[in-house]
Amino acid sequence: SLTSVTIPDSVTSIGWSAFRNCTSLTSIVIPDSVTDTDFGVFEYCDSLTSVTIGNGVTRINLNEFHACTSLTSVTIGNSVTSIGVGAFWDCTSLTSVTIPDSVTRIEHSAFTGCTSLSSVTIPDSVTSIESWVFEDCRSLRTLTFTGTMAEWKAIEKESGWDSDCVITKVKCSDGNVSV
Repeated sequence: SLTSVTIPDSVTSIGWSAFRNCTSLTSIVIPDSVTDTDFGVFEYCDSLTSVTIGNGVTRINLNEFHACTSLTSVTIGNSVTSIGVGAFWDCTSLTSVTIPDSVTRIEHSAFTGCTSLSSVTIPDSVTSIESWVFEDCRSLRTLTFTGTMAEWKAIEKESGWDSDCVITKVKCSDGNVSV
């Protein structure tokens, strides 16, 4: 029945599955004091609609928001350098994501099954996109990349990064790249 949580500035870490299955929780703000979150912290919080990740967090961890099926809005702090495996897996209501310039790596299945995702902006800081990152993102036709076409082509992309989705092009600062 937990509907809201206020995390005080004295908290620096949120442990493994701390709020897992809190099915009435509707929004969360992770303050800048939090530098570490663990596996599945908000997994299966299916009423969660908005998340703000503070500027202290450096990594969105494994399955952190897995199956948060009502999640429509995510604000990612500018200290996050990696979006972990399955971080937003099956967030079926998520429609857009802007990834901050601090991110260098998007890990396996980070956005798999985000069937409503139609807009993603990837910064030119990203150097690695792993397998199945956008698998089954049926509404995602175009990615926006803040760098050049040459920079996009230089990103290490594992096979299947766009598996079972409908991405047809990447909009870069100097033109489009077909996928």
